[in-house]
Amino acid sequence: MICKKIFFCLRSVCLLLEETCQRSVVGGERSLIANLSAANCYKVDHLKKPENWALVEKAKFYYIAGFFLTVSPESIQLVSEHAAANNKVFTMNLSAPFICEFFKDAQEKFLPYMDFVFGNETEARTFSRVHGWETEDVEQIAIKISQLPKATGTYKRTTVITQGADPVVVAEDGKVTKYPVIPLPKEKLVDTNGAGDAFVGGFMSQLVKEKSIEECVKAGCYASNVVIQRSGCTYPEKPDFN
Repeated sequence: MICKKIFFCLRSVCLLLEETCQRSVVGGERSLIANLSAANCYKVDHLKKPENWALVEKAKFYYIAGFFLTVSPESIQLVSEHAAANNKVFTMNLSAPFICEFFKDAQEKFLPYMDFVFGNETEARTFSRVHGWETEDVEQIAIKISQLPKATGTYKRTTVITQGADPVVVAEDGKVTKYPVIPLPKEKLVDTNGAGDAFVGGFMSQLVKEKSIEECVKAGCYASNVVIQRSGCTYPEKPDFN
């Protein structure tokens, strides 16, 4: 469990308010129909409440999923500007191809504040296309994202792109490092729901401990490997990550 004094996540806030999600899983592939309900009504006034903003001020790391761009950009602005002004780490996820495509302007507004950008290969290629980069090379896209302008020079931007069973691509300082994922026989793949969120959760669990990028990726791969072997976003009672 990550102490709230260290880590603040608006993705969790949104999920707690989301009421229902119909999912269909066939052969490991999934389709989702979500009823966002109250999650789609989140207002910045809620974040500004003293008891809630106090959590933001205590935190040193921030993660906001790109999905939240559709709900409350004003909340993202408050958190991202606070992080920049106080030399804290601000992270976001590309989240889905439609976010990169239909919420491009909102995404671009907050990119300068992102110290870490997470995504998968499909999201990365969509991001490249809508920005007119004319490349589908995930490694080159990751480098380009990492080199986009930043609001502050406190931290260099790191781009982390997962590719399913293929190596995780990490771009920083103009170069790419690839990290292998944990091999999983196809017959053990049960449900890919939550794989991306699990990866980010595992990654962040080590980032807040100031571990190396290699250790962060290792934890992310472990978490996603566990969740895709179970139905729904569930975990065994006791993890065996070392």
